[in-house]
Amino acid sequence: MVTAAPPQPVRPAPVRRAPAVRHLGPNWYACVMGTSIVGTAGAGLPWQVPGLRVLCTSLWALSLVMLVVLLAARSLHWRHHGDRARAHLLDPGAAPFYGCLSMALLAVGGGTLAVGRDWIGLPAAVALDAVLFTAGTAVGLAAAVAVPYLMAVRHRIEPGQASPVWLLPLVAPMVSAAVGPALVPHLPAGQPRATLLLACVAMFGLSLLATLVTLPVVFGRLLTGGPLPLALTPSLFLVLGPLGQSTTAAGRFADAAPGVVSAPYATGFGVLAVLYGVPVMGFALMWLCLAGAHVVRARRRGMGFSMTWWSFTFPVGTCATGAEALAQRTGLAVYGALAAALFALLVAAWAVAAVRTARGLVSGALLAGPRPAAGALRPATARTT
Repeated sequence: MVTAAPPQPVRPAPVRRAPAVRHLGPNWYACVMGTSIVGTAGAGLPWQVPGLRVLCTSLWALSLVMLVVLLAARSLHWRHHGDRARAHLLDPGAAPFYGCLSMALLAVGGGTLAVGRDWIGLPAAVALDAVLFTAGTAVGLAAAVAVPYLMAVRHRIEPGQASPVWLLPLVAPMVSAAVGPALVPHLPAGQPRATLLLACVAMFGLSLLATLVTLPVVFGRLLTGGPLPLALTPSLFLVLGPLGQSTTAAGRFADAAPGVVSAPYATGFGVLAVLYGVPVMGFALMWLCLAGAHVVRARRRGMGFSMTWWSFTFPVGTCATGAEALAQRTGLAVYGALAAALFALLVAAWAVAAVRTARGLVSGALLAGPRPAAGALRPATARTT
C-alpha cells in the first residue's frame, strides 16, 4: 500500500510594502536640483526687484522640504525594493542619475547660504550647508568613480548608446567646486581656508577633465547616430551643466581667494574667471541653441512629458549663475542682461516641469511601473557574468 505524501503548504506570495516607491528612481532628485537653483540664481541677479528675494527664499525652503521627503522615500525604496534599486545600478540608463543625489544635497546646501540664511540665521545656515556640502561631496566623488566603473565592467553598452546622461556623475564634483568657496570665510584663517579652496579647485579639474573626455563621445554620437529618441531629447540640456557650473566655480574662486592664498595666485584666480568663463559661456550659448532646436523638432514629432523635462532647469540655472559671475567680474551690462534672460527661461522651464510633475503624481502615472510593448523582449542592460 502506497501512502500519498501529505500536501505541501502553499506559501503566500510575499507582500511588498511601500508599493508607491517601488519605481522611484534616483532621477527624482532632479526636481530638488531644479527647484533650488531657481532660488540661488534669482538671488544673484545684478538687478533685483521687490519681492524677488522672498520668492527665492521660499523656493529654497520648498527644495529643502522636497529633499527631506525624497531622502525618506528613497530609503524606503532601498529597504523594501532592493531588487529595483540594484537593477538601477546595473542599468546604464539609470545608474548615472546617482549623481543627482549629490547635486541635490549640494544645491540645497548652497542655497542655504545664498538665501536660506534670511530665514534661519547665519549660524544655522553655515551648519546646514557644511553638513550638506560634506555629504554631497562624498556622494559625488563616489559616484564619479563608481558609475564609470560599473559602465565599463558590468554594463553592456553599444557604440550608439552614448547619452548626455553620462555627464551626471561627472559634473557632481563641479557643483561641489562651485558651492564650497562660500564656506571658506567661515573656516579658521590659514590652512583650513586654503585647504578647502584648493580642494574645490581640484574638484573643478577632476570634473572638467572628465567632461572633456566624455563630451566628444556624446557629440559624436549626436552627429553620426542621428537625433536622440524623443523622450531623451531634453537630456541634451544636461551638457550645459558642466559649462555653466564651471564658469560659476571660476568666479567664486576669484571671490574667495583674496586673503586665503598669496597675492599672485589670488590675482590669477580673478584672471581665470574671465579668461575661462567668457569662451565657455560662448560655447554654452551655442549648445543651448542646438539643444533647443532638437527639442522643438522632438516636440513637433510628439514628444510628451517625462521626468527628463527637469533637464531644462538645473543646467540652465548654472548658466544663469555663470553669467552673473561674469557680470560681476567684467562689469559688462550684456552679461547682466544675459543672466536675466537665462533666469526668465529657467523660471518658465521650472513652472512647466513642476506643474506637469504634480499632475503626474496626483494621477499616479509617474510612479507607475514601465509598460513594455506587447510582444517586446526586455532589453538586457547588464552583463550577467
